[in-house]
Amino acid sequence: MSQPAVFLDRDGVLNQEVGYIHRVEDLNLIPGVAQAVRRLNDRNLFCCLVTNQSGPARSYYSMDHVNALHQRLCHLLQTQAEAILDALLICPYLSPPEGGINPEFARWSTWRKPNTGMLVAAAWEHDLDLSSSFVIGDKATDVDMAHNAGCQGILVQTGYGSRVLSGDYQHHTQPDYIATDLADGVNWILGRGNRE
Repeated sequence: MSQPAVFLDRDGVLNQEVGYIHRVEDLNLIPGVAQAVRRLNDRNLFCCLVTNQSGPARSYYSMDHVNALHQRLCHLLQTQAEAILDALLICPYLSPPEGGINPEFARWSTWRKPNTGMLVAAAWEHDLDLSSSFVIGDKATDVDMAHNAGCQGILVQTGYGSRVLSGDYQHHTQPDYIATDLADGVNWILGRGNRE
């Protein structure tokens, strides 16, 4: 039986939005995030990170650096609330017209949001039901990806979320719920009772 999942964007949702993170120690969680993820863990909801990380394609840093950032992210979740991510999916690809210059990663990809490749791959590998799943992000492309895959999209007002709502960043989108932050989004998911 396929299970629902909660797909989480990284920057501006889990950790503070500070642009491209060149120093691992500059990745810090938004207050309350670890406890929110732990609540999803306690309800046995599959938690999956889905993040565009174009730094390697832009030759800002290596994939090893991205992996080190995610080790810190998981360590902070664990130490603050014994919270875990069940899977981490990363899109390091960026097409040359968008700014990709590293030949290893400079290409168009079905994994790059708002395309649905990361969600489809996670669903295939972990037997997830996308039609009963949720995406929580701070960008219009997160909500668009959710809807493109048949998920519900939650826009948090942390990170770039408030600028998306005001029309100052990306484009207007129609989230299924506008959350103050991740904790509020998790409350909305858990308050929906039995999901079909």
